[in-house]
Amino acid sequence: MQETAVRDVPPALGNPALARRLAGRRPAVFLDYDGVLSPIVARPEDAVMSESMRTVVHDLATRVPVCVVTGRDRGVAQQLMGVDDLAVAGSHGFDIWTPTRGSLSDAYVARYTDLVAEVTERLRDETRGIPGAHVESKRASVAVHYRLVDPADRDRIAATVRSVLDDYAGRLKLTPGKMVYELGPNVDWNKGKAVLYLIDVLGLDGDDVVPIYLGDDITDEYAFRALRDRGIGILVGDPDDPEVANRTTAAHYALASVDDVERFLATLT
Repeated sequence: MQETAVRDVPPALGNPALARRLAGRRPAVFLDYDGVLSPIVARPEDAVMSESMRTVVHDLATRVPVCVVTGRDRGVAQQLMGVDDLAVAGSHGFDIWTPTRGSLSDAYVARYTDLVAEVTERLRDETRGIPGAHVESKRASVAVHYRLVDPADRDRIAATVRSVLDDYAGRLKLTPGKMVYELGPNVDWNKGKAVLYLIDVLGLDGDDVVPIYLGDDITDEYAFRALRDRGIGILVGDPDDPEVANRTTAAHYALASVDDVERFLATLT
């Protein structure tokens, strides 16, 4: 799989090559949430989508298919967006819902409810004494955020996560993110597979449709790779940000910020 240093990825805004790829075809737009529709914030619950972004996304969704694919719990993502009529794949694509078909994954998610609840309780118990640690419970996974944890204590978070993974070997997998550890059922599923699944079930696999995926995190690389030869991947992130600068990516184009995402989506309407 071909990957490129982030600093060498061409910009998406005003790019004539990208315009040519879209000419005469209908985009189907897949969007990560944090870092794409809302800036990364210290407290996850503060990542509310702006009114202007909400307007742009709403207008776009009246013209082309729009789906949100996020590590967030599906219900939480819908609440933060203030939009409930878009297809959403929460928990890294594990929990899928569409406005026309409802949940496509409830029965599957239910298999892991007890496991996730048990792991969530343990992580809360073992991180309770670490200032700034935040355990986010989701339907299909649990996230341990450490952005607000003192750097001297972050090794304690990592050690706790490793201990849990060891004790649940074979049953859990770790999905790393920006200042967060995500633990979920050890199944072969990710954002890329979720996007391909949505393309199929929503009837978006025609030659007249070009899937576009916008994401900022390591987990979004699954989607960029999945669409490498059949769609367009757009990495969102400041190339001067240390969390981005040292990465390589399978994305075709880049946008530097959430503001640029808003401008780009407006060009698709």
